[in-house]
Amino acid sequence: MAAQNQVQITIPKDHGEKKQALEEDFDYSQRAQWVRAAVLGANDGLVSIASLMMGVGAVQKDVKTMILTGFAGLIAGACSMAIGEFVSVYSQLDIERAQMKRDKETGGQNQECDEGDKEQLPNPFQAAVASAIAFSLGAIVPILSAAFIANHKVRLAVIVAAVSLALLAFGGIGAFLGRSPMVQSCARVLIGGWMAMAITFGLTKLIGSTGLEM
Repeated sequence: MAAQNQVQITIPKDHGEKKQALEEDFDYSQRAQWVRAAVLGANDGLVSIASLMMGVGAVQKDVKTMILTGFAGLIAGACSMAIGEFVSVYSQLDIERAQMKRDKETGGQNQECDEGDKEQLPNPFQAAVASAIAFSLGAIVPILSAAFIANHKVRLAVIVAAVSLALLAFGGIGAFLGRSPMVQSCARVLIGGWMAMAITFGLTKLIGSTGLEM
């Protein structure tokens, strides 16, 4: 009887598992710098301008005054954030360039590494623009939420509600991108924003009630 030929078929492994493993091994701390800058910039604009408008609303019922105050705070805050980020990143850039120069002189790194490091150097102009945009995006939320509401008490309530939703969104986005706990992140951002608005409103109301003419 003729011998039967045995054919062995090799089934390739699922490439999806390999891709999933690579995603799980990804170091999400690499995102930390730009995630932190974007989320903090937007959150700072949101909380700062909302608190500023709540403070004005504690002693002034005029919607025009509140909106103008919000826009002034937006412009001032965006400029401050951009300048601060530019100076900070430029200082970091100077430090990294100086370190690369020392490494090159001492032979601590080869030419290929130097070229790769140069491509990864921070850009002060990009950081400044991104910081200003992030702040402005956050700041515009309370301004738009109050712009078309005539009733003073309703306006304040809408600002608080809109800002609360935005705080939850920013906290959730930051947690998702950084793969950090979602509930804790949202809670920290929301409670912090509430505290800032409440303290600003309360202290401004107290100062206004002491007889200060507005």
